[in-house]
This record gives sequence, C-alpha cells and structure tokens, in this order.
Amino acid sequence: MTDYAVVKHGGKQYRVSPGDVLLVERTVPDLKAGDELLFDQVMMVSQGDSVRVGTPVVEGASVRTQVVAPDRGKKVIVFKKKRRKGYRRTQGHRQDYYRVRVETIEA
Repeated sequence: MTDYAVVKHGGKQYRVSPGDVLLVERTVPDLKAGDELLFDQVMMVSQGDSVRVGTPVVEGASVRTQVVAPDRGKKVIVFKKKRRKGYRRTQGHRQDYYRVRVETIEA
C-alpha cells in the first residue's frame, strides 16, 4: 500500500503521494525554486492499512512540498458584448501557478 493524502489548497483538493509533482495555484507570493510550501489543510491521510479522515481536517497532519518552478497557465480571453448597443470589452487573464514536488506526508 502506498502512502497518500488528500489536501486542500487554493479552493481545490489534490490526492498526493511522496514524489508527486503538482501544479497548484499561487497563493503565497514570491517563492523561488527550492523554497518550501506547507499544506496544512489535510482532509485525509492513508498510511499502510490505516486511514484517517478529518472533520474537516486531520489534526496535526501536514504535507511538505518543495517548489520546482513558478509557472503560468494558458491565456484565457474574456469577451463581453451587448448586442445592438456598441458595447464590447476584451480582456485577457493568465493564472499564476507553482509546480511543486511532494516531499513528505507528516501525520
């Protein structure tokens, strides 16, 4: 059995195992490659045959990750229009991400 955990970060939940590489939203500004990012909202931890489910989080559990690189998503075009009124607005957006590697699951 492999060890894994379910963590909540940036409004999303991720199932992580040690060694996994994830793309997570950039909630902490200005982290460089090699910096540590700690996920403390752990919803579930599985170690061996035991499974601990939190209500809503597991007390004392955390997941340590290391930032591999800051990254940016693809550009999304936001276009608004009202017909027959001459109203058109175009705006672009690129989401900032961190590519992180899961180091340890502490429970």
